Amino acid sequence: RHTEMAPLPSYDEVLVCTPDTEEEEVELLIRRALSPGSQDQKIYCLLGADKLVYKVSKRLELHFFRLVQSCSIPNYRFIILCDAKAHNSYVTTAFDAYKVTFPCYSETEIQTYLKLHLTVPSGTAPVAQAFKEPHQQNVKFVFSERAGMGE
Repeated sequence: RHTEMAPLPSYDEVLVCTPDTEEEEVELLIRRALSPGSQDQKIYCLLGADKLVYKVSKRLELHFFRLVQSCSIPNYRFIILCDAKAHNSYVTTAFDAYKVTFPCYSETEIQTYLKLHLTVPSGTAPVAQAFKEPHQQNVKFVFSERAGMGE
């Protein structure tokens, strides 16, 4: 259900998939979504799951259905997001029975929602103040050739 006050997902709720995403990462997210402690309103998401390689896609299907069968949580929240044009993706085919189409929101509605949730209240986030933009955001992407090395 769409509401402007619904929060954005936190870092532990989303896995952005690439061809390099490993089986262990996918399994960990599925376990989070289907574990008894997952009832705290979190919505777990695999974003771009159509980019997973065949082997990882196959394991995603296996882990998901195995855990769903043994899971005692009737109302888990787990979303697999795929490109609608990715017809040759194993994930798209394996989960086709569960496919739904998202409602279309206008660009203005999306921008308004993101502005509401990504703006830092003044004086509350010293880390965001390190960036010199006039409209401080609490999300920044920093890319590094050698992550963890300070470069």
